[in-house]
Amino acid sequence: MTACIVGWAHSPFGKLEDPDIESLLGRVARAAIEDAGIAPSEVDAGFVGVFNAGFSKQDFFASLVLQSLPELRFKPITRYENACATGSAAIHGALDFLAAKRGRFALVVGAEKMTAATNAEVGDNLLAASYRRQEGEIPAGFAGVFGRIAEAYFQRHGDQSDALAAIAAKNHRNGVANPYAQMRRDLGFAFCRAESEKNPFVARPLKRTDCSLVSDGAAALVLTDEETARSMAKAVRFRAAAQATDFMPISGRDIIRFEGARAAWGRALEAAGLTLADLSFAEVHDCFTIAELIEYEAMGLAPEGQGARAALEGWTAKDGRLPVNPSGGLKSKGHPIGATGVSMHAMAAMQLTGSAGEMQLPRADVAGVFNMGGAAVANYCSILERLE
Repeated sequence: MTACIVGWAHSPFGKLEDPDIESLLGRVARAAIEDAGIAPSEVDAGFVGVFNAGFSKQDFFASLVLQSLPELRFKPITRYENACATGSAAIHGALDFLAAKRGRFALVVGAEKMTAATNAEVGDNLLAASYRRQEGEIPAGFAGVFGRIAEAYFQRHGDQSDALAAIAAKNHRNGVANPYAQMRRDLGFAFCRAESEKNPFVARPLKRTDCSLVSDGAAALVLTDEETARSMAKAVRFRAAAQATDFMPISGRDIIRFEGARAAWGRALEAAGLTLADLSFAEVHDCFTIAELIEYEAMGLAPEGQGARAALEGWTAKDGRLPVNPSGGLKSKGHPIGATGVSMHAMAAMQLTGSAGEMQLPRADVAGVFNMGGAAVANYCSILERLE
């Protein structure tokens, strides 16, 4: 059985006035159900993605959906967590639920409230997505982990600072058209490339413009089976969905190859019966610009060590051979951890249904979505297409 996305909702990302996760969940849960054109009572199960790791003193989030949707009382609702891929983990839970024919409609909600934490707390909370035993003392926290990945990549393949700046500039340029984005400002290549008072090094060789934003936000999807979806107002079909998990310690693998990402992309494309050339665009996990660069190679867009070409030669621009992150990505849109995977699927669904507004690409038939938890530890890849 194939599942389809038939409704979605998305809050703005950024420093929001919502006081807590409960408020963020409430923002989008009912809105997604209304967007699908069904009654809340028709939802058979809920799948809630929240990373937390200290951002909220309140935990045990699954039941909080009932605060805004009391109609779901006594329905099965489960909280999912898989670091920065938490949202995609919740989506996979819903896909499994539908495949098992346990129900007809599944609600997926992802959310995070991050901006209430201090910078030190943010850094420490995010280190929960790395192997603390070996990586807990790396300066600059999680950014420091990816700084080491960038250093290792530079040592093997040469200084890629121009490519990283090109990726940052592209995503900020794309984000201007995204009404949900935290930073809707075209910073330009020169600003992203140069170290400055406004763009200092965070974890060499990564500067501030190489790092995704600390955000509050939420997104939600309604999923159903393909037969039901054919009677709905709109539908985006999962042609494939794959997950690959790798070792957590970066010392235990060739960290600049993102082998888990490579496996997830390979499995998803094979299951879909497609090649990368068949995709109209991709939304990928640019928690740091070095991640997007290596993901070009992991997905097969460029050979190993040549990902810079994709950025510098415009392959991944909106008018390139494979537009990557037309939404602006995490770099511009923001990265509220639990919401990110759900948001990426919602952004792809908007493109595929021609409802992406100013973000809309002229051709959007098939999409690849890649969401990553940790340093290429939890890897999820979806191939989506508009249901005809």
